[in-house]
Amino acid sequence: MINARRKRKGRKKICIFCADKNAKINYKDTHRLKKFITERGKILPRRVSGNCAIHQRDVTQEIKKSRHVALMPYSID
Repeated sequence: MINARRKRKGRKKICIFCADKNAKINYKDTHRLKKFITERGKILPRRVSGNCAIHQRDVTQEIKKSRHVALMPYSID
């Protein structure tokens, strides 16, 4: 019973934008932004994507811009 109650601690995810200073967040780069949305089109939360708070806000804004300009879909049917 004791082993079943223990929580697993996984490795802490590192923000890819902090690790690679040359990586830029741009709404035109849909290939990079698709990594941060689910199959249904929802934006992944910070705890899943591993981004820091600053870069997660930037990624969210760029995804929304990309959707507004119709480069990415709002939802996938």
